[in-house]
Amino acid sequence: MTPQEDITLAPPPRRSARVKRVRNFIFLKDVAALGLSAFGGPQAHMAMMLRLLVDKRRYLTAAELLELTALCQILPGPTSTQTITAIGFRLGGPNLAYLTLLIWMLPAVCIMTSAGLTISYLDKAQVARLVQYVQPVAIGFVAYSAYKIAEKVIHTKTSVALMVSAAMLVYQFQVPWLMPLLLLLGGLVTTFRYRKLPQETKVPLRIEWSNFLLWLGVFVGAAVLGQYTQLLPVRLFENFYRNGSLVFGGGQVLAPLFYTEFVEFKHYLSPEEFLSGLGMVQALPGPNFSFASYIGALAMRREGNGLDGQLLGAVVGAAGIFMPGTLLIFFLIRFWDQLKRYRVIKASLEGINAVSAGLVCAATFLLYHPLPDTPVNLGLIAATFLVLLWDKIPSYLIVLTALLAGILF
Repeated sequence: MTPQEDITLAPPPRRSARVKRVRNFIFLKDVAALGLSAFGGPQAHMAMMLRLLVDKRRYLTAAELLELTALCQILPGPTSTQTITAIGFRLGGPNLAYLTLLIWMLPAVCIMTSAGLTISYLDKAQVARLVQYVQPVAIGFVAYSAYKIAEKVIHTKTSVALMVSAAMLVYQFQVPWLMPLLLLLGGLVTTFRYRKLPQETKVPLRIEWSNFLLWLGVFVGAAVLGQYTQLLPVRLFENFYRNGSLVFGGGQVLAPLFYTEFVEFKHYLSPEEFLSGLGMVQALPGPNFSFASYIGALAMRREGNGLDGQLLGAVVGAAGIFMPGTLLIFFLIRFWDQLKRYRVIKASLEGINAVSAGLVCAATFLLYHPLPDTPVNLGLIAATFLVLLWDKIPSYLIVLTALLAGILF
């Protein structure tokens, strides 16, 4: 090959790297858009991810998104945060994943920190009026997600049976440990059908234990350091890290645990302050785990450190609650693709996807129950579902319209 030929063949790798950088930048812009518009908790977040990241951008397929979500539901921590971080990891490795996590959580954390600093000026009734139309719109998003997921992953009688059974059980028994248990059982049911799948070349598992050991080391180290130093920021970090490591079921499950620990036992907040913050976080886009930054900011005011101390408390709360779930998903996602090559694992995904669809179906009805059974709420749910099917109006415009209606009416 001549030097001239070398010159003509050199540009493609550079163009490929440039295309990858542009794609990563566009992905981070999409993450920012979701962080500013994804209302309604993990199920609604998944609906918006399905619409933007799957249907529009095609970063991954619907089955892959559902698979990642199911994988994250098996782990403790914030499901939607782990899911979008895992997508960033698969697209661009650890660096893009860390940026994804930061951009996704930053809007909600900043707003909840500001709320913690100005809680004396907040009124719970005003918050409730502001979000009165956002709640039924969020349920419309969940209903749309349930429809799209079922359409794409339910193809056999076994899948239908698993979806319906999971939906009925979750609707009847609302306990956080039931969801990961059903996902595991659903995978177990379809595992026995692995012989029907073609064999693939198996790759020896290469498990990197560093993130798991880091998670465990921080868990133990924070507890020991907090007990030894008795410094409030260290103890707060340990409290949030422990909750983030052991809680399944998302931000809704954190609320009673936080109330017991920080209101009734440690008296860092009054019941009124806690409920005001809880109402506020339900009205925000992004992860509900950002509630930890609000509690951290209010907990640090007792130290008399002023604004700097409260900001430190907010940072400690956010770091403590988000870190364990991130470390655990980083540990598992590195060898998940190798693990899927085994027919037993691949067969189990049919059951896991079917159960996941059932969980979203159940969430549609569970989230509707607290709302007043009025024609306005029912109409907003139906209108949101139909507008999403129409696929002409961006998700954030739907949510902003609902917020504006809450302000005007």
